[in-house]
Amino acid sequence: MTAELRHLRAFLAIAAEGSITRAAARLHLTQPALSRTLRQLEEHLGVGLVDRSTHHLELTPAGEAFRARAAAAVAAVDEALDPARAGTWPLRLGHAWSALGEHTTTLLRVWQETYPHIPLRLLRVDDRTAGLARGRTDAAVLRDPGETPGIHTELLATEQRVAAVPADSELARRPGLTLSDLAGCALAINTVTGTTSLDLWPPGAAPATTIEVANTDDWLAAISAGGTAGVTSTATAAMHPHPAVTYLPLTGARGIELHLAWREPPTHPAVPALAALLRDLLRR
Repeated sequence: MTAELRHLRAFLAIAAEGSITRAAARLHLTQPALSRTLRQLEEHLGVGLVDRSTHHLELTPAGEAFRARAAAAVAAVDEALDPARAGTWPLRLGHAWSALGEHTTTLLRVWQETYPHIPLRLLRVDDRTAGLARGRTDAAVLRDPGETPGIHTELLATEQRVAAVPADSELARRPGLTLSDLAGCALAINTVTGTTSLDLWPPGAAPATTIEVANTDDWLAAISAGGTAGVTSTATAAMHPHPAVTYLPLTGARGIELHLAWREPPTHPAVPALAALLRDLLRR
């Protein structure tokens, strides 16, 4: 049997829904038909993708690894067949927050001048791989790349951390802050894509209260409301100025590594050119 796009879509629906029944309804198929499609895909690959032995349907380790590849393949096909993009092949650069900070505009303009026939699309995707694992982006700027099968990462630079405090607070009047200065505040933490956790502080010295948020907008809103502080990179200060938030230098906190990540092999032929341009831009 030759695997087809319908096999990938069927598997991705099952993985997303966590249920054959719900996936079949989503795809407007019968349960037996969907089960046959999944079995055909597993036979083609020679591995089991779904563990049916438990009460709740779960992906096997092979299924988890294949999910990213399947998502990338389906996204690539959808991109290629999108009538609105006929005649162009944009390079999609993902980021979870703040992109490249002060270098963002420079990158976009230099790219446009150097590769005018290849549109560079900057996409904010609020997940750990900024859309790479789901095939929504071709490359991504990541500050916490972790380990994702099939994704290659390259260190570009290390950013300094800054503190973010309410603009009308006593802390905002200081020239700079330390981690201990923030211990008496509630700490806003982006639990989805952020790089700050209580582990940044020495044992017993961390803020006692945390406020969990899911994106940069909510993080800024929590801080601007008062009584709350945050820790981020200089890129956020450059990309997200806020009238009610003051960014200050933060000493005693380790920097944040900035990486470029892409699938291997690349899903767009211009990814190596993007990597080379970023090396030159950020290492001057």
